[in-house]
Amino acid sequence: MHIIGIIPARMASSRFPGKPLAKIHGIPMIGHVYYRSKMSSILSEVFIATCDDEIMKYAEMIGAPAIMTLASHERASDRTAEAMQKIERNYNKKIDIVVMIQGDEPMIDPSMIDDAIGPMQSDPEIQVVNLMSRLDTPEEHEDPNEVKVVVDQKSFALYFSREPIPSRKKGALQVPMLKQVCIIPFRRDFLLQFNNMAPTPLEIIESVDMLRVLEHGDKVKMVMSDHRTYSVDTPDDLEYVKKCMKNDTLMSRYPRS
Repeated sequence: MHIIGIIPARMASSRFPGKPLAKIHGIPMIGHVYYRSKMSSILSEVFIATCDDEIMKYAEMIGAPAIMTLASHERASDRTAEAMQKIERNYNKKIDIVVMIQGDEPMIDPSMIDDAIGPMQSDPEIQVVNLMSRLDTPEEHEDPNEVKVVVDQKSFALYFSREPIPSRKKGALQVPMLKQVCIIPFRRDFLLQFNNMAPTPLEIIESVDMLRVLEHGDKVKMVMSDHRTYSVDTPDDLEYVKKCMKNDTLMSRYPRS
């Protein structure tokens, strides 16, 4: 199968403007995401999709293939879909699976991408996959910046929320506290179908794209990851991630500039 990664990124973040180029140990955040994604054993290529000249210039500087997309996109999936179709035209080759890799996940491990793709390789009925990982503390469970997920016994998503689900208030000794990790493989046609679906009430309330899939009656396969990663939503998150990556071993495998 022809499987690629696309990193959608834009400078106009409401909580952290200019976030993709914020530096972590001397390297812009989107550079970390690109270099680490390129280490995947399954992806044939990784592209950056953006509407900003600054990001395009940085991509050119590090030799990353980049696609200019419309500035009007409000969702990462819309930007990813536009980039995917442009890549198909440019390379004259149809894509089978596109992995949407959020540009604010600088701690991703390349094996996480491979793990997320795995269910699609073994089951042609699976149209979209999300990674999930454990939340370590009640404080993380309460954090609205962390998208929580509950799953069924076959690891398909039942619901996503920014609220702490399931409830810890009924006295249960063990409560599964799980978060969504935004490495999301789509089958090509399902990504286009997803973007043509009408936005749904719960998606809008929770501000979680995957709820659109559930509300339209489709399934989201969840895959557990034991890697500890933290997304960067605010400048405080950036400082925390800098500390976490101080002794990161993958950085030594980045290309030398």
